[in-house]
Amino acid sequence: MRYISTRGGIAPISFKDAVMMGLASDGGLLLPQSYPTISREQLESWRGLSYPELAFEVISRYVDDIPAEDLKTIIARSYATFNNPEVTPLVKQNGVYILELFHGVTLAFKDVALQFLGNMFEYILAERKETLNIIGATSGDTGSAAIHGVRGKKGISIFILHPHGKTSAVQALQMTSVTDANVQNIAIRGTFDDCQDMVKELFGDLEFKEKYSLGAVNSINWARVLAQVVYYFYAWLRVTDEKDVPVHFSVPTGNFGDIFAGYVAKRMGLPIDKLLLATNENNILTRFINASDYSLGTVVSTVSPSMDIQIASNFERYLFHLFAEDSSRLKEAFAELKEHGRITCTPDEMAHVRKDFCSASVDQAATLQEIRTFYDATGYLLDPHTAVGVKAALDLLPSDSARVCLATAHPAKFSETVEQALGFQAPVPDSVKELYGKPTRCEIMDADINKVRDFIVAHID
Repeated sequence: MRYISTRGGIAPISFKDAVMMGLASDGGLLLPQSYPTISREQLESWRGLSYPELAFEVISRYVDDIPAEDLKTIIARSYATFNNPEVTPLVKQNGVYILELFHGVTLAFKDVALQFLGNMFEYILAERKETLNIIGATSGDTGSAAIHGVRGKKGISIFILHPHGKTSAVQALQMTSVTDANVQNIAIRGTFDDCQDMVKELFGDLEFKEKYSLGAVNSINWARVLAQVVYYFYAWLRVTDEKDVPVHFSVPTGNFGDIFAGYVAKRMGLPIDKLLLATNENNILTRFINASDYSLGTVVSTVSPSMDIQIASNFERYLFHLFAEDSSRLKEAFAELKEHGRITCTPDEMAHVRKDFCSASVDQAATLQEIRTFYDATGYLLDPHTAVGVKAALDLLPSDSARVCLATAHPAKFSETVEQALGFQAPVPDSVKELYGKPTRCEIMDADINKVRDFIVAHID
């Protein structure tokens, strides 16, 4: 299995090289040259596998440069940290299936991928006798999951940028209360897009990237997307265990990585009827799918902050496929975005988009109402991001199908919003209670690439 860039400027590389490269050296995103196809017979043979066993079956089809036993060990270590033996259990509530992705160390879906990626980094670095400096941007959950994935690991330092004051209190504490010597938090006076733009600029400086051995944990890293593909297979196998029904997935979406993993699963042959892309007021992707309008707006702060994004970096991977793997067409689209603040697609391309996706935008009032309505009907607490996905699923997806809603975070991570909706806070797990009162460390600075670069260099040296 070899990996190529969406921008077409690199020779094909191995899986391990793709993990270490993160963002392709030509500024594009890495993808496999082709997707392995899983037959229905093969899929049926996976029923009853444990989550780590299924993860090996899916991931190993993309990895041919790591011995099978080593890969199994990496996967087993990654999911041994989860507090539920199923890793991503499914619960049925009010006519939908909730796929609980929040049983990892930071109570968010990012743990599923970043525990795996942290162990993968450590394995490759030890083999190559190298070091790595990870640079990442987060709207809340990626940062804490990445930090906990690599804290204390040999040969790795991590620098995480987050928008100052624009994450939940728990999200901020999960990052800033980790004071290990190899962890640095940078709070930027600005938006997530400011953070992400600076990270991309640092990776785009090839001399700087090579000199300081930069690595990526954001969903620009292919290994993160790959790890997330697994739970689409896991959920599909569980909801079709007793009868064959159409299966839809509703995915609360910010950076397009989680739903792109579902698209990959579909490309592999998983019988997904529709992928529902659910957004909040920051709805550029919904406007694109429903109205062919991919034009930049202003980021709005909402009660679902992890989705407060305009430029979804993983969308480039999907556009590459939409444009028939034509890198020149892709580069033209991003030149148009840079110059005119939009991307234009043909009617035929948009027809293809709507075969893969449907979409809905759920505003704050509807999000809070859904938390209330769902709790009143079931006694089940939704975090605000999951509530966006559930509301969209109930509104758009057929009730006689299996509607799988991805629950991306534990409600205790957004206790202020839960209290706003219900008048009481979500029960707080011990791991969250322990955060309060811990010493914290964080550098607050302006959205100035030179200041960020100088800080990173100083702390690497």
